[in-house]
Amino acid sequence: MTQHLAETLPTATGTAPGWWREAVIYQVYPRSFADSNGDGMGDLAGIRSRLPYLKELGVDAVWLSPFYASPQADAGYDVADYRAIDPMFGTLHDADAVIREAHGLGLRIIVDLVPNHCSDQHEWFKQALREGPGTPLRERFHFRPGKGENGEEPPNDWESIFGGPAWTRVADGEWYLHLFAPEQPDFNWDHPAVQDEFRSVLRFWLDLGVDGFRIDVAHGLVKAPGLPDLGRDEQLKLLGNQVLPFFDQDGVHEIYRAWRKVLDEYDGERIGVAEAWTPSADRTALYLRPDELHQAFNFHYLTTGWDAAALRATIDESLDAMRPVGAPTTWVLSNHDVVRHATRFGDGDAELGLRRARAAALLMLALPGSAYVYQGEELGLPEVVDLPDEVRQDPSFFKENGQDGLRDGCRVPIPWGGTEAPYGFGTGGSWLPQPEEWAGLSVEAQTGDPGSTLELYRSALRIRRERADLGAGDSVEWLPSPDGVLAFRRGGFVCTVNTTAEPVAVPVPGTVLLASGDLAEPGTLPADTAVWWQG
Repeated sequence: MTQHLAETLPTATGTAPGWWREAVIYQVYPRSFADSNGDGMGDLAGIRSRLPYLKELGVDAVWLSPFYASPQADAGYDVADYRAIDPMFGTLHDADAVIREAHGLGLRIIVDLVPNHCSDQHEWFKQALREGPGTPLRERFHFRPGKGENGEEPPNDWESIFGGPAWTRVADGEWYLHLFAPEQPDFNWDHPAVQDEFRSVLRFWLDLGVDGFRIDVAHGLVKAPGLPDLGRDEQLKLLGNQVLPFFDQDGVHEIYRAWRKVLDEYDGERIGVAEAWTPSADRTALYLRPDELHQAFNFHYLTTGWDAAALRATIDESLDAMRPVGAPTTWVLSNHDVVRHATRFGDGDAELGLRRARAAALLMLALPGSAYVYQGEELGLPEVVDLPDEVRQDPSFFKENGQDGLRDGCRVPIPWGGTEAPYGFGTGGSWLPQPEEWAGLSVEAQTGDPGSTLELYRSALRIRRERADLGAGDSVEWLPSPDGVLAFRRGGFVCTVNTTAEPVAVPVPGTVLLASGDLAEPGTLPADTAVWWQG
C-alpha cells in the first residue's frame, strides 16, 4: 500500500517526487466556501477554519480562486493589485496563515493567477488612460485607433467572451481590447514590462509559500500579429473547436518556458496548471512539455456526455495525448464556470443526475492521473437554476446577446450544517440565496450516513490513497463489456460503470470495494452505477 502524499509531505518542502501527478485537488471558490465575519461573503479566515474538513475528506491540495484586490466586476478575475488581498477576503496575513496551516495539515496550496487581463482599476491601466495615445503605458495593453471615417468602429471584429465587441472606446478616441468584460483590459504580452511584472508576481507568491498556480486563460495571452479580423460572427461557438487569432497561439509557449524556470528555482516541486481551452487534446499537451507547465485542465473530458463510448474515446485520447510529453492526465467534472455535473447529467431529473454524478465520481477517481473536485460536488450539490434576476452577478447575464449567466448557479455558497439558511456558511446570510432543500445536503447532515454522497467521496479518496494501482500510471486495460458499460483494470483493481438506463449483467471480477449505488447482486450492475472491485 502507498501512504497518502499529504501524510508523507507535511510541509511544502518535502522530497517525494511528482506529488502533483496523482493528486486530488479541491477547488475552493472563496466567496462561497465559508464566512468568518458574518458579512455574507466567504473569506480567507473562513477557509482556514475549514481546512481540517478538507484534510479529513482526503484531498492532497487546495486550489483557491482569486482573492486579490479587485473591484469585483468579474468575481475577482479583474485584478487591481496582484500582491494585495481584497478586504472582503481579509489581509495578506490571512493568506499567509492559510498557507501555513494547510502545510501543517499536509495540504498543498495552489492559487489562481490571472495574466491575460487585469482590472481597469489597475494602476498601469489608469495611468495609461491619463497619459493618452502613443505613450509608453499604453503599449502594455492593446490600444488601437478605430476604423471608419472618425474611428467610430472597433479596430477589428473580435467578440468578447461575455458578448458584444471585444473593444471599448475611451474619451480620447482610442479603443482598448478586452476579451472578457470592458473592466478587464487585456495585457500586451509582447511588451517586456508585462513579462517582467508577472515573473515578479510569481516570485512574490512562491516566496510566501504557495505550491503552484492555476493559470487563468492560459491559452489567451498571445494574440496573432496585427490582430487580424476573424471574418465571422457568433465567435463563441468556435471556442475550443479551432485555433483563433486570440487563443492558443504558439507564442504562449515561450512565456511558460520562462515561468517554468522560475518555478524550478524553488524547492518542493512548485507547479503550473493551465486553464487552456484548445481544439484538441494534442494541442493541450503542448502546454505540458517537460520545460513548460505541469498540468492542464481536461476540458475535453468535462464536456463529454454520459455515454460509455464517448467517455472511453475521450479517456483514450486524453491518455494518448499526454503520454508523449510525460505529463499526467487530469480529470474534472465541474468548476466555477460550468453547470454542476449533478444537474448536467440529469436531463432535468434531479434524482437521475445525482445517481449519474456519483457514478461519474468513481469513474474519475479510478483513472490514472490527477483529479479535480469542485467545492460541493462531494455533497452532490445540484446547480441552482432559479436564482432571481436581482441577485445575479455574472457579467454575462447582463449582456444584450442573451447569455443566461448560469455561472451564478454553480457558485451558491455551500451548506455546512443546520436546518435553515445559510446552513453554517456564516452568521449573516449568504451573497447568493441557498435552496431550502440544501439542509439535507449539508456536511453535517451527510456525515456518518453510509449512503450519502459525502461518505462516498470520503471512502473513494481513502481507497485511492491506500492503493498503488490508483492515480499512478498513464494507461488503463480495457476489459470486454456490454454496450453502454465501461470496464477497465489497473493492476489488481477493476472499475465497471453502467451508463445505460437498465441493469446489465456483468462478470464478477472480484470483491466489491465500493459502489455508487445499491447492488442487489454482484453479477448485475444497476443503471447509472459504478463499482470498484478488488480483482
